[in-house]
Amino acid sequence: MVSDEVGTKLARILYFVGAGVICTKAINMWREYEHKQAIEEAAEKLKGTPQITTGTVNEAPVKS
Repeated sequence: MVSDEVGTKLARILYFVGAGVICTKAINMWREYEHKQAIEEAAEKLKGTPQITTGTVNEAPVKS
């Protein structure tokens, strides 16, 4: 009788841990998906905007 009770409790704990692992995996996959979407949206947004170049400024010629 005691072994049946222990087996049942062990099975419940294993199911609970397994469900936790599956949920954690699903949450991480969803976060990765959202992260990739955000990167793609940012890349598309940057494609549409003109690039700002840094460097020397064109100066007017100096009259001597």
